[in-house]
Amino acid sequence: MVERVGRAESNEPGHARPRGRATGRHGPPGRLRAAVALTMLAGGLTACGGGGGTPTLNWYINPDDGGQAKLAAACSKASGGKYKITTSVLPQDATQQREQLVRRLAAKDSGIDLMSLDPVFVAEAANAGFLRPFPADQAGQFTQGVFPAAVENSTWEGKLYAAPFWANTQLLWYRKSVAQKAGVDPSAPDFTWDKMIDAAVRTGTTVGVQANKYEGYMVWINALVESAGGQIISNAQRGDDATIDIGSPAGKQAATIISELAHSKAASPSMSTDDEERARFLLNGSRGGFMVNWGYIWRAENGDAESGVIPKNIPADLGWAKYPKVSPGQDSKPPFGGIELGIGAYGKYKNTLAVDAVTCITSTEHMKQYMIDSGNPAARASVYDDPQIKKEFPMAGLIRDSINAAAPRPITPYYTDVSGAVQSRWHPPASVNPNTTPGRSATFIRQVLHDQALL
Repeated sequence: MVERVGRAESNEPGHARPRGRATGRHGPPGRLRAAVALTMLAGGLTACGGGGGTPTLNWYINPDDGGQAKLAAACSKASGGKYKITTSVLPQDATQQREQLVRRLAAKDSGIDLMSLDPVFVAEAANAGFLRPFPADQAGQFTQGVFPAAVENSTWEGKLYAAPFWANTQLLWYRKSVAQKAGVDPSAPDFTWDKMIDAAVRTGTTVGVQANKYEGYMVWINALVESAGGQIISNAQRGDDATIDIGSPAGKQAATIISELAHSKAASPSMSTDDEERARFLLNGSRGGFMVNWGYIWRAENGDAESGVIPKNIPADLGWAKYPKVSPGQDSKPPFGGIELGIGAYGKYKNTLAVDAVTCITSTEHMKQYMIDSGNPAARASVYDDPQIKKEFPMAGLIRDSINAAAPRPITPYYTDVSGAVQSRWHPPASVNPNTTPGRSATFIRQVLHDQALL
């Protein structure tokens, strides 16, 4: 086990601690510990569902279109009165979601029964003792038929600490008219980032990416490094003595692509502040051409067309293909995302009703329903063979295959440190230098992990 809870991506100070695989306490460092203390003094950390009547399970969820609340109601009804699930909505930003949960869990808040976790935060929460692990006789029902990347992200030190709920990946979305004008086929086996950027430049269109200084930029950087055959870090089980690999030739290839796009006419004018929705706005504009983005795009585009936000002819011109390759002879590794369901380690019902609720929520039937309701892809591959799913999502097979090929971001309890260090040295994109940025970021990651530098 590694000692600390990784710090948030902002200006959290370091603190002294043993290096490597220390087995000390699991307390939060610096500013986070102070925030926990203030919250406790305010009396804000109390258990939910006390007293008589039907036991209440409190599920902390990421914002969606109401799909998780709908599942909470369905599973409450299906329990036959054994329990009732209420939902509490976390902030929109994934980093803020993490910080709110960690503050409460670090104070051993018994009011968190279930939580929807971004995959990158499972290792941190598990390592800190905040999650109730699933023993071997329970784990199988949550992993059978589930995409390998989802299982990998839900596992820490050989134990399953979260149940995969929905999985996600990015596709290449493009305007079919632009691809035709450029004379390119984005679904061709040799379609690369270089070819895409060149096609956009020749047609006076753009390549939309997520390059603001936030987690979405880390998603892009990691996908490029992985697609080039490398990793940002390895040997994560060694904690802050993990091997830092971003300075490799794969890191240089990733930096070359980012620099090439940032200095080309295919770049968005606001590239350094673009997020998912800004990239979609760009694709729908007069210079829209190509974009990498998550699976929600299809539902969002059709919904906006139906409501008159965008012209109705735009979805008809929307094409999709697998994530672009870094080099023609090497398969791309698309980003992996989604949500895993964790059970709080301090809840009253952690070994009984909470397990029943997670079993209900993550059933194949409910994964399918959630995908239809929210547009977020299911974590089980069999869902993509369902006729209703194929009708709702014409690219269902591509999403399934892309999730199967997806590469997770680094699985480490210090993920926020690693991500923050990468972002700080690779942003803005126009500053990225293939000859210096990967090596500088490798040095900085090591310094941050050893408390020799602050984010």
